[in-house]
Amino acid sequence: MLKRFLTLLVMTFLICIFILLMQFMWMRIDDLVGKGIPLIILAEFFMYAAFTVVPLALPLAILLASLMTFGNLGENFELTAMKAAGISLFRIIRPLIVGVLLICFGAFIFSNQVLPAAQSRLWALVFSLRQKSPELDIPVGEFHSGIDGFTIYVRGREGRLLKDLMIYDFSEGFNNATVMTADSGRIQLTADEQHLLLTLYHGESFQNIQRDGDRNRHPTSIPYRREVFAKRQMLIEFGNEFNRYDVSILRDQHISKNVVELRASIDSVSEILDLRLEQQGREMIQRNFLGREASGARYFERPHDMNAQDYRVDSLFLSLSQNTMEMAATQALSRARERRDQVQYNRLMVNSDIVYVRRHAIQLHRKFTLSFACLIFFFIGAPLGAIIRKGGLGMPAVISVSMFIVYYIIDNTGYKMAREGVWEPYQGVWLSSMILLPIGIFLTYKAAVDATLFSFDYYKAIWERIKIGFASCRLQIANRVSRNS
Repeated sequence: MLKRFLTLLVMTFLICIFILLMQFMWMRIDDLVGKGIPLIILAEFFMYAAFTVVPLALPLAILLASLMTFGNLGENFELTAMKAAGISLFRIIRPLIVGVLLICFGAFIFSNQVLPAAQSRLWALVFSLRQKSPELDIPVGEFHSGIDGFTIYVRGREGRLLKDLMIYDFSEGFNNATVMTADSGRIQLTADEQHLLLTLYHGESFQNIQRDGDRNRHPTSIPYRREVFAKRQMLIEFGNEFNRYDVSILRDQHISKNVVELRASIDSVSEILDLRLEQQGREMIQRNFLGREASGARYFERPHDMNAQDYRVDSLFLSLSQNTMEMAATQALSRARERRDQVQYNRLMVNSDIVYVRRHAIQLHRKFTLSFACLIFFFIGAPLGAIIRKGGLGMPAVISVSMFIVYYIIDNTGYKMAREGVWEPYQGVWLSSMILLPIGIFLTYKAAVDATLFSFDYYKAIWERIKIGFASCRLQIANRVSRNS
């Protein structure tokens, strides 16, 4: 049993890794294509990306492998034979439970030690790839802006010779732009691959000559310079080397920390946040609480023997003169705006710390949800396979993918709710596990008592009984009506 399960688990795990890796690659395709990245860098990118998709691939692989294992046993009547020999379902799956518990423990070690390092290196590599300049490949019939400060339009090409060029040079600013046209030209990298050598043949250039005093002049009256040339060469800076970012730039990010580091960061920043919130609350109470106003070091408060219920605010306000009423309303509006601005400023002062603590708390809980999801999916897949009794990769794959889509939607919804502060971090992160846990318990119970949960004949018999019950009720009602009449 354990050997068969582990064999299927390895196979399904590799398939899930491949599918999720392709999906991740399509999301980052713009950072990879057209930049001449060395194969060793691409291999490193895919290796780190494969590590980062393990939290999604492993639960899905366990679900699919357990479904296929017990589906094959049910389809070949092996499960029926074992139950007929007096072996219960829990005794049958006992070795698999031990194996899955070991896998869950390994998943926690992976998410706590390996995953932070892989994510840090992956995102440092992604940032490096984003900064790399694309390979020099000027398209025909399109405006190409891959060179900083330049936009190039080419109407034709003959081998490496570009025909009918139009170049916009914004390197000295938009107001001092230079427009060049040429019958033909060549663009090639220098030997050090740090510059571009642009050679133009038989063309013209137009450049604005705009001084500080010419900014208010009409555009048609601004002088410009026109130059006709037979051959012109330009040297343009174009760094094409791959510069790798250091992993240390992500040292303080939540994705690069283990459980101990996350707890330490949460405790330290939470302590600072609590002190800042306490200070802000004290200042608000001292300065702006229930009409209490500060004037230097003195505070003017309402007398203790004054009862606000003895006074009607509307009557007092209407008893004032027109000018006094306008002054009071203006002063009240100004003070309300000051209070609002102060509250918004206080919120901005603590918002970054609140987001920092929240993201670290979410990442801390996600270290444990991977292991728990693996265990839940096993107790969903094993009883489902024993109930449906369909082996192979067809029906189990459909059920597994459907169940995993539901899990992914719920998990992603909870994560976004926790990230935006609508829910507490533990509520959003554990939402999917708390919803799927009762489903796993229910399916395990149904499989243990040999319930025909997915049998068409079972539901057909229930429907027939319901129809018979409705028919008998209608007959009784008709008999009573006939007796009364």
